[in-house]
Amino acid sequence: MSRTALIVAILVLTGLLVWLIAWEPSEKPGKVSNPGHLPLELAAPPAGGDFILDAATGPVDLANLRGQVVLVYFGYTWCPDICPTNLAFIAMALRELTPAELARVRVLFVSVDPERDDVSRLAGYAAHFHPNILGVTGTAEQVAQAASLYGAAYRKTDQSDSAMGYLIDHSAYTYVLDPSGHLARTLEHATAPTEILAAIRSLLVTD
Repeated sequence: MSRTALIVAILVLTGLLVWLIAWEPSEKPGKVSNPGHLPLELAAPPAGGDFILDAATGPVDLANLRGQVVLVYFGYTWCPDICPTNLAFIAMALRELTPAELARVRVLFVSVDPERDDVSRLAGYAAHFHPNILGVTGTAEQVAQAASLYGAAYRKTDQSDSAMGYLIDHSAYTYVLDPSGHLARTLEHATAPTEILAAIRSLLVTD
């Protein structure tokens, strides 16, 4: 890793730590926040496929992103730890791309919590990590349909003694689609930025 990349990595991780402290809703004094919040396994083997969900800028049709490498990640903005980690690592990989490469890459952060995550909140949350990460969601039925294509699992867990009210346990895989829209890679939770970067670049075929 170059000196510049090392400095960027340190700054991003430091920023992530500060963000986690600021973003997480406060708990009762002395309580441990959500012990054991772990990612779920996949509900089914991921097959991939197109879906249409909403962003702050309007409907986003995955089929219209042909020609780009697309990363799809299912989570939610109130996630205390799993989502921020994955999105920060994805953002670190994106920052290593050249401008020409970055123009051909898009990340879709699909919220599985449409009850709380409206498109405005998603836009601000996603932009905190990187401009190329776009927050999308839809009705509960639309989100479930999109999740089923990728085997993504999620379930609401009551947290009545918490300021959040409930958490959503969810799988934490990142799906990497090639420019033709086919599922090329499924990356596990907390995959290193260098591996994410390699997965993206392997699909950016030079014309």
